Amino acid sequence: MRYIILLICIVTISFANNDVLKQAQALEKQGKYKEAMQLYKQIALKNSSKTSVEKTDQITQKQVKFIQKNLDPIEDKQTQSTIEQMLSSSFNIYAYKENYFLPISHTTKKIAGREQNEAKFQLSIKKPISYNLLGLNETINFGYTQTSWWQIYADSAPFRETNYQPEVFMMVPHKSLEKTALKAYKIGFLHESNGQGGNESRSWNRIYLESYFQLRNLFITPKIWYRIPESKNEDNNPNIDDYLGYGDLTLLYPYKEHTFKMLLRNNLKFNDDNKGFAQFDWTFPFPNSKNTFGFFQLSSGYGDSLIDYDKEINRVGFGISLSR
Repeated sequence: MRYIILLICIVTISFANNDVLKQAQALEKQGKYKEAMQLYKQIALKNSSKTSVEKTDQITQKQVKFIQKNLDPIEDKQTQSTIEQMLSSSFNIYAYKENYFLPISHTTKKIAGREQNEAKFQLSIKKPISYNLLGLNETINFGYTQTSWWQIYADSAPFRETNYQPEVFMMVPHKSLEKTALKAYKIGFLHESNGQGGNESRSWNRIYLESYFQLRNLFITPKIWYRIPESKNEDNNPNIDDYLGYGDLTLLYPYKEHTFKMLLRNNLKFNDDNKGFAQFDWTFPFPNSKNTFGFFQLSSGYGDSLIDYDKEINRVGFGISLSR
């Protein structure tokens, strides 16, 4: 036991807070190994979070140092800080959902006016707005996701459809005296539209609630939503609930350097009007890269895109993912 404590001490000593480290060492000398172990664990956990942040900000820090060295100094510190932020693009913007590019995305059915082979890509970012504003250790964020279907193999290569999803959401960790499978809640407002006009226009607004569960390597995320009603004159997809339902279920299973994800959706009408959707995503290691992954996507059902929410689409795609 004593040697385990010494090993932890050696690993963490270069990162630890001096005061806490001294307390741990004093307890160890007194033979209070259990109390010393708790302090060493505390130091190691604190250091783990610090080092992950430092690695994330390493490039930004180098950019700031370059700016400070090469720009003419400005007396006002706040103005100097603003210039450094602008030039280093340091605005704490992070990947949100998957960011990927599929140069090959094939649909099994021929649809008039489009090629069966096209490219599909998604850009998704989030910006934290505030932390612990309500005293719940919650994080309030702005998110933006854009998914595009690009007829890259057709003449003039037009963008066939783009779906835009700006949203505001709050993530709240689940607090419990005992360890449970439930880890967090998420509540948000989501707008989704395709930016088109006339008969091709599609849009709707939702309030949603998600819960996050963990069973060892399996992460389970049920989601329910309520569509905010629109007037008949403004509603360009009045029956979208009949196809997309009122919620979905996401299953995520990371295994070593791979991730397997399944999205399931159904309108829960157990008759001839039953409509559903399933999408399977697999990311796997990309040769000679730590932050780029191979990406395989297979989907079937209703709601492939807003313009096709009432059409059954079967699709398979291959490409790369920049986040997961």
